[in-house]
Amino acid sequence: MAIKEEHKSRHLTPKKFFLIVYDLAASLLAVLLALLIVYDGSIPQRHLDVFKSNWYIVVALSFVVFYLVGFYDQMWAFARGSIYMILPAGTAVQLFLMVLILQFLKRNFAFSVYIIYWFLLTMAVFAIRFIYRLEQSRHLRIGHTFSRSSNKKVRVMIVGAGSAGSQLIVELKRPNSERIPICAVDDNPLTHSYKNNGVPVLGDRHDIEHLVEDYRIDEIIVAMPSAPVREVRDILKICNRTNCRVRILPFFSEIHSDQQVHLSDVRELRLEDLLGREPVETDMENVSQFIRGNVVLVTGGGGSIGAELARQIANYQPSLLILFDIYENGVYNLQQELLGEYGKKLNLEVLIGSVRDTDRLNEVFDAWKPDIVFHAAAHKHVPLMEHSPGEALKNNVFGTYNTASVAAQYSVKKFVLISTDKAVNPKNVMGATKRLCEIVTLEMEKLFSETSFSSVRFGNVLGSSGSVIPLFEKQIKERKPVTVTHPKVERYFMTIPEAASLVLQAGADAMGGEIFILDMGEPVLIDTLARDMIRLSGLVPDVDIPIRYIGLREGEKMREELLLNREMLENTKHEKIFKLKQIDDLTFLKQEVAELQTIIGIDDERVTKFFQLLFDAQEAGGRSALLKINRQLSAPDHLE
Repeated sequence: MAIKEEHKSRHLTPKKFFLIVYDLAASLLAVLLALLIVYDGSIPQRHLDVFKSNWYIVVALSFVVFYLVGFYDQMWAFARGSIYMILPAGTAVQLFLMVLILQFLKRNFAFSVYIIYWFLLTMAVFAIRFIYRLEQSRHLRIGHTFSRSSNKKVRVMIVGAGSAGSQLIVELKRPNSERIPICAVDDNPLTHSYKNNGVPVLGDRHDIEHLVEDYRIDEIIVAMPSAPVREVRDILKICNRTNCRVRILPFFSEIHSDQQVHLSDVRELRLEDLLGREPVETDMENVSQFIRGNVVLVTGGGGSIGAELARQIANYQPSLLILFDIYENGVYNLQQELLGEYGKKLNLEVLIGSVRDTDRLNEVFDAWKPDIVFHAAAHKHVPLMEHSPGEALKNNVFGTYNTASVAAQYSVKKFVLISTDKAVNPKNVMGATKRLCEIVTLEMEKLFSETSFSSVRFGNVLGSSGSVIPLFEKQIKERKPVTVTHPKVERYFMTIPEAASLVLQAGADAMGGEIFILDMGEPVLIDTLARDMIRLSGLVPDVDIPIRYIGLREGEKMREELLLNREMLENTKHEKIFKLKQIDDLTFLKQEVAELQTIIGIDDERVTKFFQLLFDAQEAGGRSALLKINRQLSAPDHLE
């Protein structure tokens, strides 16, 4: 009971009481003013008598109708245009009822009096509420300014003066906004010299840098959600040359389908925005048919690529998803993530083991009978493998050989190897081992007809454990010099989800014996990448964070390649996936594998010599080159 009484006492506030009194008084005054207007200031006595004897009817009707219609339920300080429509509706209902009652009592006024009365009353109830809103806005603005008296508003440039840019400008111009739109730029010359919602359009992308200086811009918002990705990337590069904070309105595909945008959609710039990668279109039906209902095994499931493959595979309803990895922490974290996301909807098995261990692989394949294998387990760090070539051979080459052999033994439908652009004309141990892994899959395809063996070759992925990106992020966070090997070194990059999506697509399309190449776009200078990352952190390269060049590390090349010297690409039905036209190349037979195994762990010099001969043979080409290498390694002059 006490709660109800408290609610009632709160319900009739002083402001609401004032509004009720005002509306009732306005309804009476409007009658008198209407009579004065109609009769030129001299009201006939008959009409005055009608008013004196029926004024309470006007007041009662006004209170009841206005209350029921909702005149006193609205927060008029924040009301928008559509809310104000209840005012003329309410006064119209009040007038209609008043005419009926007075007509029934035979005390009615002239028709013109009623029309003017309705107009005057509507204006009166509208005016008080609108004035109240303006006053409240002024107080809010004053209070906001006072609370932020020590902070100036952020001066914003909008890039893109189209529909999306216009919507952002309207939001930015709200009284309580912390940002103020100063100018806009657009590549359409027809927009120049015009104002967009009061904000001048002062030029195109080439004017951004000098306009930033001239108008003291603090922040740039790129609002081009329907523009081509390459165009947006080029504009972002220009924006990133300034010292402004750069933010972006994502593509329509990432936000809304109705092309309505809001300031809340604007996000911080990400590194992948600067790469300008086109969104990947996956043949969902094809991939779904490939995965759905099958037992899928991912080796190296706790790694960057393996984990993302697992995330995407889980979406396609496999009958069982098996994560196989030697490093339990990474695969445990992924297990918890997937269980949190899918719960019992996903049949998940996490197994610990090494691809070096054939017995363990046999146990797994015998127990779970996988239909599809994605082989992502590998040592990937180039400099580390230069100092441990035997381990690289054991884990990468023989790990692949073991897994592929067991897969063939258990009649797996498809085996997909995750390869790398470092396998092309390799100059380092890691790349050489991955090229040998590709050769393993090619030879396995020849030997075992029931299993389809294929490889997918691509470059660096952003944020992977072997990528330079995490190192740069750590150095920037700690305000240490960012270490770049060489100002001219360049690499191909793509995002982890993009790479995994294309791997699934390639796996679905594989018939056997293919090496697929993913479209990596244009190579990126690592120096540019480092500078972009510094700017994304709100810092200035060479001022806040220095760039230090440390020279190429062991086994590194200035630029990576996607094709061997004599390889040619063939198109597939997916525009971002290509297939290598196979060439007469190295042969990798079971006997040669056994011979190669004998040198690991016995003589490090032999292992080093093996890779050197492999590099030479790779450039020369020719069949059975690996067999020749083993024979050369057995010769006495190579043991000295």
